[in-house]
Amino acid sequence: MAPKQSWYRTLADFKVESLFSRKRPVGPPRSVFVRQSLPADYYDHKQRIKKEHVFSTNQVITSKYTIITFLPRNLLEQFRRIANVFFLAIAILQFFPQFSTVSPGLVILPLIVVLTITALKDGYEDIKRHQADRAVNYSVTRVLAGEEWENPNPMEGKSKTFVKGFIPQFKRRKGATKKSKGRANAGEVEALQRGAPPEGIPTDPHLEDHEGVEFDDHEPAEASHQHQHHGLLHRHHSRTQPHWRLTTWEDVRVGDFVKIMNNESLPADIMICATSEDENVAFVETKNLDGETNLKSRSAVPQLTNLRTAAACADKGNVFRVDCDRPDTNLYKLNAALALSDEQKFPVDIQQILLRGTVIRNTDWVIGLVLYTGEDTKIVMNSGNTPSKRSKVERQMNPQVFINLILLAAMAIVCGIVDSVLEQHNFPLNAPWEYGATHGDDNPRINGLITWANALITFQNIVPISLYISIEGVRTVQALFIYFDREMYYEKTDSPTLARSWNLSDDLGQIEYIFSDKTGTLTQNAMAFRECSIGGKIYRGDSEDEDEEATKTDGANDNVIKVSPDLGSASSTRPSSNDNPKVSSLDRLAVADPKEAQLVKLSDGVLQHFRDAQLKADIEDAAGENASNSSHARSLNGFWLTLALCHTALTSVDPQTGAIEYRAQSPDEAALVQAAADVGFVFRGRDRDILSLSTPFSDEIEQYELLNVLEFNSTRKRMSVVIRRVGNEDRRILMLTKGADNVIFERLISGAEELKKSTEEHLAEFASNGLRTLTLAFRMVPDDEYHEWSRRYSEASIALDNREERLMEISAQLEHDLRLLGATAIEDRLQDGVPETIADLKLAGIKIWVATGDKLETAIAIGHSTNLIGREDNIIIVRGGDGTSRPVYSQMLGAVEEFFPESGILGDERVHDHMQTASNPHGQYPLQRVNTGVTDIVGRDNGNRPGGFVLVIDGSALDFALSDEHHKHLLLRLATQCEAVICCRVSPLQKALIVKLVKDGLGRMTLAIGDGANDVSMIQAADVGVGISGEEGLQAVNSSDYAIAQFRFLKRLLLVHGHWSYSRNGNMIVNFFYKNIVCIGILWWYQIYCAWSSQYVFEYTYVLFWNSFWTIAPVVVMGLFDRTVDDHVLMALPELYAHARKGEYFGVRLFLVYMLDGIYQSAIIFFLLVYTYFTTTSRTDGYNGYIYEFSTTMIIAAVVTVTLFNGINISTWTRWVFWALGVELVLIWIYTAVYSAISPGWFSTPVFGNNHYLFPSAYFWLGIFLVVPIALLPRISAKAYKFIFFPSDIDRVRYIHKRDPNRDFARDKQNGGLKNLTRSPSSLRRARQSFLGSRTDMSTGMRSVSHGFDFDMEENGVALRRLQSNLSERRATSPTKRRKMNASSLVPHLSLPRSMRRKKSGQPPLGGEDVAEPSSPPATGSPRPSSQ
Repeated sequence: MAPKQSWYRTLADFKVESLFSRKRPVGPPRSVFVRQSLPADYYDHKQRIKKEHVFSTNQVITSKYTIITFLPRNLLEQFRRIANVFFLAIAILQFFPQFSTVSPGLVILPLIVVLTITALKDGYEDIKRHQADRAVNYSVTRVLAGEEWENPNPMEGKSKTFVKGFIPQFKRRKGATKKSKGRANAGEVEALQRGAPPEGIPTDPHLEDHEGVEFDDHEPAEASHQHQHHGLLHRHHSRTQPHWRLTTWEDVRVGDFVKIMNNESLPADIMICATSEDENVAFVETKNLDGETNLKSRSAVPQLTNLRTAAACADKGNVFRVDCDRPDTNLYKLNAALALSDEQKFPVDIQQILLRGTVIRNTDWVIGLVLYTGEDTKIVMNSGNTPSKRSKVERQMNPQVFINLILLAAMAIVCGIVDSVLEQHNFPLNAPWEYGATHGDDNPRINGLITWANALITFQNIVPISLYISIEGVRTVQALFIYFDREMYYEKTDSPTLARSWNLSDDLGQIEYIFSDKTGTLTQNAMAFRECSIGGKIYRGDSEDEDEEATKTDGANDNVIKVSPDLGSASSTRPSSNDNPKVSSLDRLAVADPKEAQLVKLSDGVLQHFRDAQLKADIEDAAGENASNSSHARSLNGFWLTLALCHTALTSVDPQTGAIEYRAQSPDEAALVQAAADVGFVFRGRDRDILSLSTPFSDEIEQYELLNVLEFNSTRKRMSVVIRRVGNEDRRILMLTKGADNVIFERLISGAEELKKSTEEHLAEFASNGLRTLTLAFRMVPDDEYHEWSRRYSEASIALDNREERLMEISAQLEHDLRLLGATAIEDRLQDGVPETIADLKLAGIKIWVATGDKLETAIAIGHSTNLIGREDNIIIVRGGDGTSRPVYSQMLGAVEEFFPESGILGDERVHDHMQTASNPHGQYPLQRVNTGVTDIVGRDNGNRPGGFVLVIDGSALDFALSDEHHKHLLLRLATQCEAVICCRVSPLQKALIVKLVKDGLGRMTLAIGDGANDVSMIQAADVGVGISGEEGLQAVNSSDYAIAQFRFLKRLLLVHGHWSYSRNGNMIVNFFYKNIVCIGILWWYQIYCAWSSQYVFEYTYVLFWNSFWTIAPVVVMGLFDRTVDDHVLMALPELYAHARKGEYFGVRLFLVYMLDGIYQSAIIFFLLVYTYFTTTSRTDGYNGYIYEFSTTMIIAAVVTVTLFNGINISTWTRWVFWALGVELVLIWIYTAVYSAISPGWFSTPVFGNNHYLFPSAYFWLGIFLVVPIALLPRISAKAYKFIFFPSDIDRVRYIHKRDPNRDFARDKQNGGLKNLTRSPSSLRRARQSFLGSRTDMSTGMRSVSHGFDFDMEENGVALRRLQSNLSERRATSPTKRRKMNASSLVPHLSLPRSMRRKKSGQPPLGGEDVAEPSSPPATGSPRPSSQ
């Protein structure tokens, strides 16, 4: 039995795409040559370049078919259906004259129709993919060209595509008419809709006229004849000199120099040579790769920063080579080396690489060298080939068809054997019907075999070919229903829900696991500064309505506010960007100085300005001449000073509005700096190590010297800056710190307990509202301490061994005795309806996994705000370590032992207590808790909370967890015990692997949803892929099966359309099989009376039209319009989805029940009518050998029975149902009457005159009214018994709805809903307002309570590197001079001087508590455990 199952499993799991895969093997490490000849070992003995040194073309194809592979691949896909193989075999059989029934061409026609319709549908879907591919491949970028430049690197040829795409403007013929240009513009719009990145379509009107040639001064080259007419003053460029030529992405080659402009996408993986920014830094948006919205900073290779023009890049003196790793999927790692002509080598890492799919932001231009193209780029390697997906219903049909084929074979074998035995018995007896049976093809020995073949043809309808035609048609209409559903139409973007794969509609009703991206799918990629606590006083901000009204009052531009009206006059003198169109974008940006700007613009990723009337009044009071509360004034000043200066954001001036715009590496950081500017603390830029700031306390711009930046990372969970005021008597050194609450509280100076207590309460309130919190503190650093610390820090910064660990240790030595300032609360704005949608999907029994590229804290915060993590849930954290933490297998095993000891996992033979793996080479798993020195404030009840468990695992842990079968098995067993799983810091490939882990490991139906290119592999790996047509382009949509505009539409897509489609299709299929069994059963019972000769009891046209006319309409209408429950009920009661999710509408058991029903009804119809008629006719004139009279009674009775049976199985009787049932009943009667009346003068029929005896016969009427009720009685009785004694949830709901059609089920949901599981809106809000679930970090054994901390910043990024480099250079060139200070100067003077109380005359010092610094060692106040 096992070998058979293995064979069937292998056949069922066979993937056709594996035969046509385009994936090329990963090449060896490569060298990219610039102005160098290829080495001799690159050539074989025939002087041809070796294949491993030929680089992949930059053409990327996601479509399934080509012209060559379309026919064979599509046919292979279709013939995976066992039924199609059977239909082909029967058609071939009937081409032989011994077995033909009608014309062989007519016999094979239905199969050809089925194959053609399916092929056309598949071809249409793939044409759309090809058009999207062409749109992307024909996007354009600037590539170095000119006679002096030649690229020696070899490339493979491009593939032929299936359909033509649009032609880039610069390739169109010159002299195009306005009409043709209009068509071209329409083509661009269409290209955008099909997935072309908008950054890749040229918008410059000059480019079309000048064939896409551009020089570094941005003047297009002109033809020589034009030059002759413009005089001597006209500037002319020669085409032979180096220039930038617009080139399609698919023509970009390895070794090309490319120039990427601001807001353009990267066509390949390139190494940065130079940028427009100071210090050759570029800012890049990577959300298409990792889903993160924060800008990353990348820097140029220092040795190539002179390559700033086309002429410099093409200079013959530039001779170098770049040695690179072999292509791999790791998005965060790339090692290369730059080898100059003198063989000096310099390292190149991922911080100097721009990957395909990312977008340049806030950088005018970047010049780079292409290293990887096409299938070798990281984004393409993280995606897979377009799979050939088959629905679960279709896969389940194969064994059912197989059962029918076995039954057919058995029937044919019985007919053949019995016929052969009877003929061999009757032939010697000289039976008259055996006369002449002495030929080679007609004798008792061979006729049994011929009868067997004829029986196959006679009973072939046991597998109806019309079923597949009906399924294709029904699914097509179901796709249209989804498209025209106004409830899933997003008016803002004019986006309906689109079914891109029409054959998966029933899979939507069986989803058990949802895998979702976070950024852009659950969230809006935007932040809003909501509330803050300063000095123990909370500021909640004005309501959104008041904010909008105030913004509209401020000016026409809602995103710009006016600040510091007395500072500068840039707005009156700033020239408009439109005054001089010849000015470059870089020049326009340099027109205005941030120090002179009067306006501040909303930063990217920030939703709104922060306003609070009480805060404004307090700041005005603090800045007044007689401040009423000097302590609170100092807290206000310190709080906003920290937000305005403790960051890595940069400033620029918008050329359109003249407003300051902050360029931050994350929306979190931008929201904090923006909020400080909104209240008057305007950061006005950084000049190397000098920070400029305007505040409400000073008429002049204040300047601070930046001494050190203590970087943020996930271990430290804090960031600090060490600064000193410039141009002021107060030269004290100040450290400003922001970070997680527990990290900051552990480092506070003793005392001020009331402030700590109130701030803790505010933090808990912020976190319970789903907001992301941050705590602020400061410290005055004595000069002596700072200089000693600075020396140690400088030594650690240049250490070669353990540099990062030493820097973290020394940084912590300065961050003590902090004084608390307050806390912030930021909202990570969710997509509309996300929490409610997730809550309802969980009620439907669907498990949700979130896979995101964000860090762990961000993922947990979103889990809280989206209801994925409930109020009383326990969080289990599994993290990959750096060698010092517990192994991943040990963490998972420890979680099972601690939280799920009764689950049976520990008794699983595949789970080992001691196992040597890559994550644990010694094979020992110490399960004792690690002593972290932090108090366990959760207590013993952790793991016993009523809310269940949520597993959080990061990408480095997944590397181990997915490395072998033992890790996979334990991870899967642990995950299935949890209500939800959150995977953070995962790569696109890891997203696909976790989908496959559940899909293959559990055999459950999976759905993946995302909106970016980083989600493509996950979408393709799932059974159903859903793409969101959001702000991250259409890459996910192009690879998806369904496209929606908002995450909330997923609820209706699954709970309504999925439920309906699955119940309709499942019901239609089993009823299809049933009705054919009735017909075949009657033919089979007749074999008893015709010597098993496989003869038809019916006249042949009745058999021929059985599936075409007599019984087709009810099942098709059932598949189109049946509704188990109305849509508003399904939306109000998500628990009803469980009936579909559990597969109750289709399966082998249900199939067998319907088959038995058909067999029973066929027996009732045949035998009752056989024994009703004394002979085959009711004639009394002695001519009683006429078979078609009583067989016509049988066929009419069968049609009536089948039609009414189908009607009984339809849940909702609409006018379509009445029409379908009525038309079948009328049609069979009309056909019988007309067909029997056709005289032989027209054409010969075997039933002429049948109507004269059939309809007047009492046998006919008695038979109909006797047979039909008896045949339907078991089904009616069973349905009534079930409804009365064992009603399902759907039965109860339908009964309630029938009795009360106007019932509001939404109110029932609020009052408890089905089975009293649905939470009311008030409790839903309460659940969102209290996210204090415990968490256990299995890597350290530490327990803590989540307070919602999260702060997103690029770790070890170029921005921080640049700051650190500037500070290092400054320390090396101009060391800080020590100033003599007396003992009293070491203690901060905390009284507010009279001079600083005068309005606009100074600034209050920091702090809010009159507590002197202790002379004792630093104390730890209010110890709290780490939030991890």
